[in-house]
Amino acid sequence: MNFILRYKKTILPGLLLSITVAAIAKLTAILLPQLGGATLAILFGIFLGNTFFKQSFLQTGTKFAESRLLEVSVVLLGMTVTFQTIAEMGLRGFLYIAFIMIGTILFAYQIGQKIGFNQTTSLLMAGGNAVCGSSAIASIAPNIHAKDEEKGQIITLVNLLGTVMMLTLPFLGQAIFGDNIIATSALLGGTLQSVGQVVAGASLLSEEIVQYAMLFKIMRIMCLALVVYIFTKIAAKPSDSEKLVTSSKRKLPLPWYLIGFLIFCLLNSLLPIPNWVSTNVKFISNWFETTALAAIGLRLNLMKFLQEGPRFILYGASVGLFQTIVAIVLIMLLF
Repeated sequence: MNFILRYKKTILPGLLLSITVAAIAKLTAILLPQLGGATLAILFGIFLGNTFFKQSFLQTGTKFAESRLLEVSVVLLGMTVTFQTIAEMGLRGFLYIAFIMIGTILFAYQIGQKIGFNQTTSLLMAGGNAVCGSSAIASIAPNIHAKDEEKGQIITLVNLLGTVMMLTLPFLGQAIFGDNIIATSALLGGTLQSVGQVVAGASLLSEEIVQYAMLFKIMRIMCLALVVYIFTKIAAKPSDSEKLVTSSKRKLPLPWYLIGFLIFCLLNSLLPIPNWVSTNVKFISNWFETTALAAIGLRLNLMKFLQEGPRFILYGASVGLFQTIVAIVLIMLLF
């Protein structure tokens, strides 16, 4: 009981700050609807987290808001889509995700080696950009013997790259693809690094694009176990092979929130869900999303990234530009 109380006290400051920033963003969005609450939340978070709220005691709560609230939001999103909706993307959608992921992994790995990064750092960058940002990096890191410093550097780089892409790709997609919802959704869901960035970027355009972009994103997340397995084999030492196989058996093949999403999606596909349930689920999911995005902004350390030097900036810009160009070409060919 005492542990629970201490844990709540540790979480509350950062969680309440994230909720407050989300509420301010939602109120501001009434005056600036063209930006929207999601984008304002992450922008306010970045500003406040790098100026007034750098205190270490806030970290536990903002981390909780960033990870757990966003994961629950993804689960609830399953109540807003059906497998019939997923089927609308068809074979083209699966081919698109396969090509963009393979291309991103190969390019990020090769360019990283040429710029001068080691194999571990290059694999983290490849996995983080191809799959699901920080979550993929956290899953891959222990299996390829990554150091904490390497992990932290790439997480910072991927998050900042994703933030820049999140604020630019929605408008680029709209300019190129116009009213083609599937094409714009494919661009966002196939390139943006984290779930939060996909939600935030798509929220700049429409709720329908949020749903479809998340479906493309979920296809990438479903490949996480395969990517971890392949990267483990690439980086494994002969003496570690038995230990790695044993440890991999203890893990879920997919993140728990993706399993929850699929369960909710199945229920929504097979059972008649009352409108009031769907409405309330969307309301709760939206609040969780906005709060999580505020926390992501609060936790993004710009100074730490700038200290990494121009080599990291070149690496991030190269990978981001490659993803964007290849995604646009593939969308034009497939959709």
